[in-house]
Amino acid sequence: MRIRIVDAFADRPFTGNPAGVLLLDSTGFPDDGWLQRVAAEVNLSETAYAHPLPPGGDADWALRWFTPATEVDLCGHATLATAHVLRSTGRASGALRFATRSGILGALAHEDGSLTLDFPTSSLTPVPVPDGLASALGAEPVAVHDTSERIGDLLIELADEPAVRALAPDHAALAGLSRRGIIATAAAEDPGRGYDFVSRGFFAGVGIDEDPVTGSAHTALAPFWSARLGRTELTGLQVSARTGLVHTSLRGDRTLLTGRAVTVIDGELLSSP
Repeated sequence: MRIRIVDAFADRPFTGNPAGVLLLDSTGFPDDGWLQRVAAEVNLSETAYAHPLPPGGDADWALRWFTPATEVDLCGHATLATAHVLRSTGRASGALRFATRSGILGALAHEDGSLTLDFPTSSLTPVPVPDGLASALGAEPVAVHDTSERIGDLLIELADEPAVRALAPDHAALAGLSRRGIIATAAAEDPGRGYDFVSRGFFAGVGIDEDPVTGSAHTALAPFWSARLGRTELTGLQVSARTGLVHTSLRGDRTLLTGRAVTVIDGELLSSP
């Protein structure tokens, strides 16, 4: 069985967010325990599994995502990575439709090599600052919003870009403050550098201290910053050590996420289901 490691939301190797991708020839998924063990072995923030669906249905491929610790409802970078592998190997052409735990998700390739994902927009609800958040995060929040049940994060606005970049949180303390994780964000210090806002994502609740580039988080970041900046087309820079750009386009209840991907490892998995 072929297994690939793809750097998503990246235009060169060793940047962006790496994801494992396994394209299955079966008409169903292997045992959940095997899927989880492989994801733990790969030990990246997400490993994606996809198998083809019969023609004529609502979707072309079934898709699931696993962290080293658990299955998740939505993942942007591993979806981008899967679409990239399907395109680069000739397994699919035209627009792609994935059947997932978050409904039908679309992916469209462009002539310049980039890919656009069609994801549901996350709702945002202002909430009080939870007890212990400021000390666990190591910064004082300006505002806190709860995202939709599908995402399960707290979106934390900080004073400025340097505050986001300087974060060194207590991950164990953050784990109990949200269903999935914490998204810290601020407006770009200098929009002339090619991005409108910055973010970092901490997801100790699903076994990931810091995610390099989180596509799903941008379904909440897009409406948040579009409302403040007055534009539906924005670019976010996730300022992890690897960094990555996510171009967002807010379309009501859908958010389009555009980025690039690079395959860095293409190998063989010797352990079969």
